[in-house]
Amino acid sequence: MAVMTAASDKPPRSPAPLLGPRLKAIRRTRNLSLDDLAALSGVSKSMLSQVERGQANPTFATLWSLTTALDLELPELIGLQSSVSHPGIELMAGGFTPEIRTDDGLCTLRILSPTDSAGQIEWYDLVLQPGGALVSSAHARGAREHLTVREGVLHVASGGDSVAVGQDATARYAADVPHAIRNLDKTPARALLVVAHGR
Repeated sequence: MAVMTAASDKPPRSPAPLLGPRLKAIRRTRNLSLDDLAALSGVSKSMLSQVERGQANPTFATLWSLTTALDLELPELIGLQSSVSHPGIELMAGGFTPEIRTDDGLCTLRILSPTDSAGQIEWYDLVLQPGGALVSSAHARGAREHLTVREGVLHVASGGDSVAVGQDATARYAADVPHAIRNLDKTPARALLVVAHGR
């Protein structure tokens, strides 16, 4: 079970990623109105307006629709970074780490990998609330996932196999077949998920 800390012990949260201004800039660069982008993406004009103004937190499905409509990779749309320049080191503020979530809000992924690794190897900070699930169709041939549970217990299914993965344990499994990660427990679970795409 995760140890809860008092609110006074928590560091202040960093500012949220600036997805709204990023989306607005991309839309305007392409000479698209809100109506145009709504027609292309299937996302309502009202929702687009709220996202651009920072008044709505888009779901994974909404982000997917936007990246498809704009012909962008997901990290290109949500990968805006706030960096501090040091010789040989890129430091990105925590609040600017791109975050996506499932439609039901029970699964959150923070994208830790850099944009240029997309489609090769990607890693995520994964949080699943009780009853949450990350269900995926088959990735490219040869793809594998590596899941290390940091808190709680997660259940992994790959093809016809399934296993419970406890705290500090790592599961490695085929991701070129339908697969899923589920939290069947009554407490939240957190894990590091690495996706190695097939070549």
